[in-house]
Amino acid sequence: MNSGSTISGVSSERLDRIDEAMKRFVDSGEIAGISTMVARRGRTVHSATYGQRDREAGLPMTEDTIFRIYSMTKPIVSTALMMLHEEALFQLNHPVSKYLPAFGSVTVMEADGSLVPPRRAMLISDLLTHTSGLTYGFLEDSPVSALYLENRLMHDATRSLEEVIDLLATMPLAFHPGSRWQYSVGIDVAARLIEVISGQPLRQFLSERVFEPLGMVDTDFGVPDENLDRLAAMYGLPDLVGADYSGTNLIEAALAGFNERIDVSATYPTGAPDVFNRGGLGLFSTTGDMMRFGQMLLNGGELDDVRVIGPRTLSLMHRNYLPDDLLPWEILGEPNPGLGFGLGSRVLMDVAATGGHGSVGEFGWAGAAKTYFWVDPVEELVGVFMSQYMTGVQRPEVDLRSVVYQAIID
Repeated sequence: MNSGSTISGVSSERLDRIDEAMKRFVDSGEIAGISTMVARRGRTVHSATYGQRDREAGLPMTEDTIFRIYSMTKPIVSTALMMLHEEALFQLNHPVSKYLPAFGSVTVMEADGSLVPPRRAMLISDLLTHTSGLTYGFLEDSPVSALYLENRLMHDATRSLEEVIDLLATMPLAFHPGSRWQYSVGIDVAARLIEVISGQPLRQFLSERVFEPLGMVDTDFGVPDENLDRLAAMYGLPDLVGADYSGTNLIEAALAGFNERIDVSATYPTGAPDVFNRGGLGLFSTTGDMMRFGQMLLNGGELDDVRVIGPRTLSLMHRNYLPDDLLPWEILGEPNPGLGFGLGSRVLMDVAATGGHGSVGEFGWAGAAKTYFWVDPVEELVGVFMSQYMTGVQRPEVDLRSVVYQAIID
């Protein structure tokens, strides 16, 4: 059997296996709808939609469906911050307190509950690599997580970014900067740095410096009323950043088979884009917009003859910054062997250790509602997976990767 026609070294016949793989999740009822797109060597080799963006309304998944991308906001904000690095407006080894003085008096909560000074200052690089001492409320890894929940740090969408970070600076760190890897609100602090260093609101900076130049027309911290019918409904487990929810609650819900339509409008509103600005979550986007962002990264910082960042800066970002004693990094107790961490994105270091396809130097990130993208410079490949399923154990994005790589035949 031959491999059918090829585009950019990818077999169209073998690529058809994506349909089979994605339909399994939709047909089983696990996920309501999925949108996928793959490009190689600058050409789209696959673009498809499956299922529905809104089951109850009977609306199909479409190419222009809008998604809450949660933590896929992080690589975008990290890239934006590094644009200011290119202007020599800060250095990665600068203390965060140089720009946000309140962090100069932050303490560390030890295991016995005592508060002590940090052994060293929190650096800007620590924010981007998740080694800052900050954490997330849902992780339950320390009493500091409980403080985040008690103060509704990430649960109150009516607070501005400035208010969130001002509140965060009054709380102790969960560990000494540089001593651990811990997924955290560090990119939210990085987002506030963008505002302070640039003198612009985060939304304005991203719009002028990233979204408009790249033609990411549907990416923003809100959704206009006229586009709300394109917004995918949320399904799956309870709201990860909902009031009083933690990793334990979500695990219990998953074990109980919880998979329902959920309302996340209180924690991820569509109509407050000038207030609900964050760095670790908050953006809405489409499959096409995220492909444009990924293609820009693959191209070394430019797209359609428009440059937004330099190739050497992207090279600086997409390398491992974690020492061996902090590897493998874990989220909710799940280790990620073979992966390091760069400035805002994970980085593939050892292909065999990951147990899957890829190339050394490949990078990307995901969102809590099953959104995912990756960039493989060796294969000149960009992949995007979009759905709206809150957390859960299903890994359709991993299956997508498997099918994409087996279709490369040159």
